[in-house]
Amino acid sequence: MKILVTGGTVFLGRHIVKAAVARGHDVTLFNRGQTNQALFPTLAKLKGDRATGDLSALAGMVWDAVIDSSAYYPRAVSDLLAAVTTKHYTLVSSISVYASHAEPNQTEAAAVLADRPETETVTGETYGPLKVLCEEAAYAALPDQTLSVRSGLIVGPDDPTDRFTYWPVRVAQGGAMLTPGSAAYPMQFVDVRDEAAWIIQAVEQSLTGNYNVTGLPISIGDVLTASRAIAQSDATFQWISATECADHDVAPWQDLPLWMPAPDFAGFSAYNIEKARAAGLTFRPLEETIRDTLTWWQSKADQTLSTGISREKEQLVLDKLTSKSESSGIPFTET
Repeated sequence: MKILVTGGTVFLGRHIVKAAVARGHDVTLFNRGQTNQALFPTLAKLKGDRATGDLSALAGMVWDAVIDSSAYYPRAVSDLLAAVTTKHYTLVSSISVYASHAEPNQTEAAAVLADRPETETVTGETYGPLKVLCEEAAYAALPDQTLSVRSGLIVGPDDPTDRFTYWPVRVAQGGAMLTPGSAAYPMQFVDVRDEAAWIIQAVEQSLTGNYNVTGLPISIGDVLTASRAIAQSDATFQWISATECADHDVAPWQDLPLWMPAPDFAGFSAYNIEKARAAGLTFRPLEETIRDTLTWWQSKADQTLSTGISREKEQLVLDKLTSKSESSGIPFTET
């Protein structure tokens, strides 16, 4: 197939290109040419800027499929689909489109956000509503040819967010470490390579409609224990409650990534993915994701984590909790 991939040089887009090439497809990248320019030297590359509306490099182009990994506001979708002719369009969307994350096991039929922001500025508040508008723009342009991939948390090598990466890296560093809630706290994420492979398979099958694409629910205890075994680390896990986090200015999600204890996020790590699984979504072992993430991290020149509690702050909180435990006689939970 002749496939156009927008972006294609960062994280999911990068792995989509790899998966498409591995399947023998003729891939062209369309982006600004500013990030990871040395990647994919043998592939055709077209330059443009969706922010300014410069899509002139695409004029008159015809594609079997377009995979859009870099659309964050509806004009980007509308302009792209007006500029190209294609038989199939894939939008990388997000589970952030859903109106609520409170209920577990939500399917693609769940209600989406009703906000209609007029801005093109992407923030934590506008990201989800803008993705809803991106989906609407896609279906308006190609109602019977659009696939919307509602991604959950994507993890693995090349992840620029460090949200998952923090945990294997911190475990590998060893010693006592703060861990959130309890070992049973649920997580749900998908290895970037598994999602990329599924997207290419879905394009080959000309799938259309909305699909939740994330992983099988797993506990943070499983992630930490597997990370400790893989890294051969002496890390110990000292569990901190939501109340203790608030008392010690430890922020969920930012200081302790992937943890959101608020009850209105009870379903965030429990989305129903049976539709995607029936369409071929599969998962590699957790240990492979952890091992490959660590290997990638250790190969980086800059090993500064972009998220997660600093070691200094973590030690300060650990010292305070240990002191409180000793004075009260109530053991500080450690595993």
